Amino acid sequence: MTPTLHAARLGLSRGWIEFKHSLTNPPNLGGILAGTAVLVVVLYFQRDAKLPGTGLSLASASLPGTLALMVPLNGLLGMVGSLALEREDGTLLRAKALPQGMVGYLVGRVTMHSMSTLSALVVMLVAGLFFVPGLLGIGPGKWLALASFALLGLLSALPLGAIIGSLVGSPQGAGALSMIAIGGLTAISGIFYPITALAGWLQGLAHVFPLYWLGLGMRSALLPDSAAAAEIGGSWRPVETTLVLLAWAVAGLVSAPPILRRVARRESGSLMEARRHQAMQRLT
Repeated sequence: MTPTLHAARLGLSRGWIEFKHSLTNPPNLGGILAGTAVLVVVLYFQRDAKLPGTGLSLASASLPGTLALMVPLNGLLGMVGSLALEREDGTLLRAKALPQGMVGYLVGRVTMHSMSTLSALVVMLVAGLFFVPGLLGIGPGKWLALASFALLGLLSALPLGAIIGSLVGSPQGAGALSMIAIGGLTAISGIFYPITALAGWLQGLAHVFPLYWLGLGMRSALLPDSAAAAEIGGSWRPVETTLVLLAWAVAGLVSAPPILRRVARRESGSLMEARRHQAMQRLT
């Protein structure tokens, strides 16, 4: 086994162990469940309302966008927070001392946050079975499409979170930058309303980023085929959706390890201690 594959295997094991530990940590588990519970409550109040001009319930129309948004909210933000904090506490500095340490570290972070995000998505889907009419009848093909788009969405979001978390100096700055980026992309990506309502240049900008395509993929899996009439070109465009998400995933997974290695090479005990001192000052 090559050193890179060995490091990736260790990263998978570490990520799985950390995920299991997170399920026994009340603050971590409570944070995940609280955010998901808010979205479930919204779905509950939408269950009897109808989307104007259609026969769809408002809950049916909202569920795909909610699932799409949970990927960056849980996955990307979680990755950003982990990287920013672990630069500050020296975890990244220790990882660089190991052979292929950055590969193993990145695989471990991706595994842990993927499992956490997928767990939240499953909870949301279980709630949807009660509040969204017809969800049980979408068929195995669409369930497979849903799982595939969720996985591609995670693989496109998590490496980007690793890059942001490793480059931004403080956890507060990394979190703020991520929230601004997610908020802006949500506003222009047609997650909760047809993107055709936006100006043409905003539609073009949204097409560059994965959030629009992730929302489109989720809608194609969970909504009836007739709902595609509200999309650009009147089609779900599954091939384009898969290719764009796959391109973002490959670009992120290829670029994140060298960026992490470059950042780690500049790390030192004195820099870590200076950041720790600044963090203690923020708390006092």
